[in-house]
Order: sequence, then structure tokens, then C-alpha cells
Amino acid sequence: MWEPFFVMLIFVVITGRLAQDEAAFCEMLGSREVPLMSKKGDIIIGGAFSLHSQISKPSLSWNASPEPLICSRINLREFRFAQTMIFAIEEINNRSSLLPNVSVGYKIFDSCASTLPTTRVGMGLINGEERTFEKNCSGQSSVHAVVGTSESSTTIISHFATCACLSNRRQYPSFFRTIPSDYFQSRALAKLVKHFGWTWVGAVRSDNDYGNNGMATFIEAASQEGICVEYSEAISRTGSREHVKRVVRVIRRGTASVLVAFLAYDEMDVLLEEALFQNLTELQWVGSESWITSAHLAKARYSGILSGSLGFAIRKAKIPGLEGFLLQVNPKQEPRSNLLREFWETSFGCSFQSDMPGTKLCTGSENLQDTNNAFTDVSELRISNNVYKAVYAVAYALHNMLKCEQNDGKVNYTSTIKGKPICCFSCLPCAAGEISNTSNSAECSQCPLEYWSNVNHSKCVPKVIEFLSYKETMGAILAAFSLCGASLTLIILCIFLWFRHTPLVKASNSELSFLLLFSLTLCFLCSLTFIGRPTEWSCMLRHTAFGIAFALCISCILAKTITVVMAFKAKRPAKTIPQCSAPLQRTSVLGCTLIQVLICVIWLTFAPPFPHKNTVYANEKIILECDLGSPIAFWVVLGYIGLLASLCFVLAFLSRKLPDNFNEAKFITFSMLIFSAVWLTFIPAYVSSPGKFTVAVEIFAILASSFGLLFCIFAPKCYILLLKPERNTKNHMMGRKQ
Repeated sequence: MWEPFFVMLIFVVITGRLAQDEAAFCEMLGSREVPLMSKKGDIIIGGAFSLHSQISKPSLSWNASPEPLICSRINLREFRFAQTMIFAIEEINNRSSLLPNVSVGYKIFDSCASTLPTTRVGMGLINGEERTFEKNCSGQSSVHAVVGTSESSTTIISHFATCACLSNRRQYPSFFRTIPSDYFQSRALAKLVKHFGWTWVGAVRSDNDYGNNGMATFIEAASQEGICVEYSEAISRTGSREHVKRVVRVIRRGTASVLVAFLAYDEMDVLLEEALFQNLTELQWVGSESWITSAHLAKARYSGILSGSLGFAIRKAKIPGLEGFLLQVNPKQEPRSNLLREFWETSFGCSFQSDMPGTKLCTGSENLQDTNNAFTDVSELRISNNVYKAVYAVAYALHNMLKCEQNDGKVNYTSTIKGKPICCFSCLPCAAGEISNTSNSAECSQCPLEYWSNVNHSKCVPKVIEFLSYKETMGAILAAFSLCGASLTLIILCIFLWFRHTPLVKASNSELSFLLLFSLTLCFLCSLTFIGRPTEWSCMLRHTAFGIAFALCISCILAKTITVVMAFKAKRPAKTIPQCSAPLQRTSVLGCTLIQVLICVIWLTFAPPFPHKNTVYANEKIILECDLGSPIAFWVVLGYIGLLASLCFVLAFLSRKLPDNFNEAKFITFSMLIFSAVWLTFIPAYVSSPGKFTVAVEIFAILASSFGLLFCIFAPKCYILLLKPERNTKNHMMGRKQ
């Protein structure tokens, strides 16, 4: 309620004060911002750098002027940028071909890596030296151009501000830069992540224009590439420690093993401090250009965390003479400069004040060649090179203006081809799945979902349709094995029919043996339903037929096992034991099979399998497959077969020491071992196999388990029936001598 009143009151007081003083003069309010480093000249170039990375937060009140901002913790990297600017200006002053007879000076301010002091720096660059003006309040700016700052949120003209938002010429008509915008880097990072197949990533960004705009572009590009971002967190170097702790906890609890860090250098330093404290390891870092090439981060204690990091770097360069210039920086050059004294104390860990206990005294004669820090490291001159180019861009623009040339002082440093006019472009092929049907087109068109680009990327062609076919080698071989297995089973069935009156066949429970051979034939033949183009009927038939056939097969084996166990474990004569009767065997087989039939009917009623076009696994082709409809139902069918097989194995294993001449239980034990091994191996192979190989793996499991049952149970009996007829006697079956 009172806020509008106070605003109006302040406005009235200010306008009254201005009206009162208008007749006399106009006076600047507050203290004038003073540059930390300066040099006079005919032309002054302003510089704004984050020479310090920490700032005090003064208490604010309505009844007192705010306390002055105090910046601390010198940033050696940004100090190198400022010295590079001075080096470029000195180099220009020593050249006779550029700005002849004109001296270039500078005023370098400290933005302190924060918006508030940057605003004061901006006013200091715009305002002149005077505190009072004419009554129209018009004054002369103290500088002719500005280089800086590094941050996108606080800059006007920059060597390192990459935010794409600054490319808007209507909003920022006077902004120029010597570094590409983040629009290209963000999209390239999405392509990089996609290249390595990382489709589940986390993201963290600087909470400013640089991080927010860059991350927004990355997330948009990532979604187009099929990349999912699990979380997106923001941090600020001036934020609370608790917030940074919370962000690191989010990263630790996340399931993504790849972290895209679109962070400014100082935010990255803050994040790594907390990551080291919480032991955040085993992450694949993907970084922005701000920190990815930092030798300080790579050599420091964070190297274990950042090992293997990827990202895109600014082009590096060599600046002749810069290293020698940096090594000559000394507080003796300007004894009254507090900045140089602070730089010297930080570099050598000493103090110029003798009353500092536990700290060695600085002499000023120390040698910078003995140090290894962010200031003296000139191995990766990337951002420094942009500062160097920015100063020269200003110098050439002023040089052209002074010569009254018609290019309005604009400078073009590079042309999208090197050594060619700026109007020349490179012709790059469209990406996979994109086409361009017109010459010299600047954009590529995406093909529809069921189409793909041809070799020349000139038109969209239908994608290759893939499924397991009878015409291909793998499908034909599997079909041949299926028919061979069914034929072999029928041959064994004929052999058992021929010898059905012999003791061996009678002792093997001929009725269950014939039913088992019939079910094995169905098992072999059901694999044929998996081959060929998927249709609604084939998709519904393949899994249900397979489930019912195997349930019938294992039910027969279970009934045989129970019969064998009861026959040899009973103490009464066989005729008095109703548990071994044929009706009970038929009832048990029918009951166990009907349970599987009921499961399949429920599956087909509520969520039946259906044909599906899979375009996710491979972009360039369409995989025709049968969607399970209900994966739970599929695994229930498999689980029920596994339950029956487990019961068979347990019972057969317990009865493995029956008389040697009648070793049916031992054969059943072997068959169940092979059956279980095949299907336990099938599960991980089925889950990990792509496309038509999924179907091939399932067919292989069906055939392998069917052959295992057939050979283990019936091969020994066929051997006796055909090759050892002398063993096919009642006495031999009972273990008696002739």
C-alpha cells in the first residue's frame, strides 16, 4: 500500500531538487568510479574485467548511504586478460602504420564478476572526469570504445561474451565481439552427446544470461536429437553454499552418468570445490568453452574428477612478445597500485606488510618465471587472443574513421572460408536423414519418419524394411533346423510305435512317451511362426503356441517323473497304488496344460501382441517386430514353463539313484539341466539383442531346448531298440541276470 506513495515522494523530491538547481548547474551524485589501471592518450580505450571474483554484500537501509563495495580474491586469469589489453595498446603505440601520430591510452576497471559493480563500471566508462556540468547535464564520455566484460549478462562489447541473445542488433546495436555466439556451441554440444550415444544426461548451468540461454538452446537441440535431460540445475558464484551443496546432491542422486556443464569459469570452480568435498566421481563431463581448456582446472586437484572431459574450445593462437611482457609485470612499475601489490602477494604467497605474522615478506625482486599459475600460463592463448583481437579491431576502426573511409569503421576479421571474400560459403553435405533438393540452399530438410535420405542427400527414399525372412540365410537355416527336428521326432515316434509291445517301451510309459513326442513335434513347428513378416495373427499365434506346446511337453515329462518316483518308492504292489494310474497321469497333464492355456487366453483378451514398426533402434531402417502387448504376460508364460521344469528337475534329481538298467530319472535330470541352461541364457540375450536378432535368439532357444529334450530322453532308448535288442528284455529291465 505505501510503496507507490514513497516512490511518488522520492520522485517529487528529486524533480524539485532538479528544478531548484537547473538554473545553476548539474552535479553528479555519489562518488565517481576510479579505474584500477590507466594511461593517458589522445584516444582512450576502456576495459572491464573481473579482476576480482568475490564481493562484499553491504547492509542496505533507507536512512544511510550504502557502504562502498569491496572486491577481493584476485582473479589471475582475468588479470592476464587485462595485461594482454595493455600489451596490445603498447604494441599499437609503437607501430607507425596504425594510428600514426595518435597515442592510445586506456582505463581498466574491475567489474568484480558481479552485476552491481559492473553497472558502476559502465557509468564510470560513460561519464567524464567532471563532477559538475552545464545546466543541460551533457558531458563527454571518458573513453571511445570498451573491451569487456567476460560475462554475457554484464557486457556491452566483449572478447568472451558468447550469449546468443547479444546478437540481436535492434536491442544491442553497439555490441560487437571476437568470439562466436553460443547458438552454434550449444547445438554442437548436442551433436557431440548424440555422437557418443549418450541419450540420458544431466545438466548444470550458470544462473545468468550465458548459462540460461546456452542451456535452453542445448536442451532444445538435444530433444531434437532424441536426448533426454534428467535434470537441469543452475548455480551462481555469488549464491549461497547451501544451494551449491543441494545441486551437487541432485547430481549425485541422479541416474545420468553424463553431465553437461554450461558454466562460466568461476561457477565451475565453485561447483568443483563442492564436488570434491562430496566425492562426486565417475561422471563423464561435457563442458562449454568457458572452462573446458582451462589448464588450471586440469592441473589442479580437480583432475581426478574431470578426467576424460569433452567439449569445444576456442581457437588458440600465439601472441609474439606477450609472455615476456607478462613476466615483466612488477609492483615497482606503479608503487601506488594496490592491484599490482595484491597480484604480487597472491603469486608468491608473501606480504608487503611486515606486521603479518606467519607470512614471509615480499621484496618485489621475486621472479615471475619461478611461478606456475593462471597469469603466467601462455600455453593456451584462446581468450587472451580474443582480447588482443578486440583491441586491434578498435584500433583499425578508429584508424579508418580518422582517414574518413567509407566503411564506417567496421572491421571484419574472419570470413564462414579463410582467404576468400566474406560472401563465399562452404558447401557441406546434409546430415543423415536430411536432404536438399535445391542448389546453394542454406538449409536441409528432414525426411518423414518412414523415409531416409539417399546417398546424394537429394531426395527421401523409403527406409529399408527389416524382419526375419525365409529368404535370408539366417531365416532359412532356422526353418531347416525346425523341420529337421520335427521330422526326427516323427521318426522316433514311428520307432516307438513299431516296438510298442517290447518291455523297454512299456517300461517307459508308452502313452506318455507318445504324447511327449507329439508335443515336441509341436515345439519344433511353433518356431516357424516366428519367421516371416509379422501380422496380427502371426504375432498372437507365435508366443501362445510356443507357451502351450512347451507347457504340454514339460507336463508330460513331469507326469513321467512322478510315475517313476512313485513306482520305485512304493512298498505295496503296483496294482494297489492308484497314484500311478493312467487316468491320473492324463488328468495331471491336462490340468497343467490348461493353466497355460488360461494364461494365454487372458493375454490375448486384454493385451494381445500386435505388429509394430520400430524406428527407434536404427534411424535408417524400419524393423518390423511383434510388440508383446503385455510384457508381464509374456514373462508369466515363461515363468510357468520354468516352474514346471524346476519341479521335474527336483523330482528327477531326488530319484537319480534308481536301478542302473532303468535310468529314466537320470535322463530326465540331464534334459532339465540342458533345458534350464538354454532358457536362462536366453533371457539376457533376448533383452540385449537388436531387431530381427531378438526373434532369432528366441527361435534358437526353442530349437535348442527341444533338441535337448529329444536327445536326452529318447536317444538312449532308440539306441537299445535299434542297436542293442538283447537289452530289450524284462529281466534286463529289472536288473536280473539271464
